[in-house]
Amino acid sequence: MARLTAATALLTMLGTVPAGADGKWQKVGGDARSGVSGLAYEGRTGGGTAVHVLVVHDNKRSGQQRLSRITHREDADGISPITWDGPEPVDLEAIEAIPGMPGEYLALTGRGIVYRLKVTSSTATVVDYSPLPAIGGGDDFESFVLVAQNGKLAALWADRGAGADRPATLYAAPLTFAPWGQPQFGAVTRRAYRAGYPTDDGTRHISDISVTGSGRIIVSSAADAGDDGPFDSAVSDAGRVTVSAAGRVRVTLAASPTVLGTFPQYKIEGVECLPGSADALLGTDDENLGGYVRSMPFCGA
Repeated sequence: MARLTAATALLTMLGTVPAGADGKWQKVGGDARSGVSGLAYEGRTGGGTAVHVLVVHDNKRSGQQRLSRITHREDADGISPITWDGPEPVDLEAIEAIPGMPGEYLALTGRGIVYRLKVTSSTATVVDYSPLPAIGGGDDFESFVLVAQNGKLAALWADRGAGADRPATLYAAPLTFAPWGQPQFGAVTRRAYRAGYPTDDGTRHISDISVTGSGRIIVSSAADAGDDGPFDSAVSDAGRVTVSAAGRVRVTLAASPTVLGTFPQYKIEGVECLPGSADALLGTDDENLGGYVRSMPFCGA
């Protein structure tokens, strides 16, 4: 107990107290098929006391759940299934609301296929799907975010990387939509990113991305020793992104990312800055141990 107290005190001084020690993680899935692989803000409840978010699951077999809705409150969470209407994806890893298009989302698979969805009540209908541009050899994607600035839209996504020998590759590109709904990406830029924590051999340097209203890039990183863990995660301030009135996307990554919080025993694969709030909603895919969510104040200006 003395060693645990001392370790907690040290982490407090470093500003990285292990979240979850205060018991605020809330379970939303009980097995490997119900973990949180990605999150997208959908809206607030009528009284404003809870938020609705869409959650993708990385299932691969036909008929397995691809999408759910979580109603998140500080004291409890409810989860309900969303029916998938259209070609079934394999291994969904991220989802993002399309700014200015209510009820429409882009969801991404690990191999880089983007699905445009229209969500109405408890059904998600596939509008179109197509591959990401500039996919590199061995790329494995777990993250996708859209940025709206100066009347223009851009997309950021990343190959997750793997340990010391393979940093994450963060991609960025302008984004528009064809009249029939297909996402169309402009010129792609790339940046290498290494997590400050965790630093295990199998570290996924970027397991998800969110962007604040001011353009801060918030990323999660995770280590995974197998389907039964142990797991480890962190959320960091990775840099900034701007989109000019001409549609040019500029990404500036920090030389030394600021670790905002560490999360031993959890594998964070979803991070979503909530509009009108300093909070980020975090989601985990802890494989055989299920999935958890909680909020943390990581998205202030």
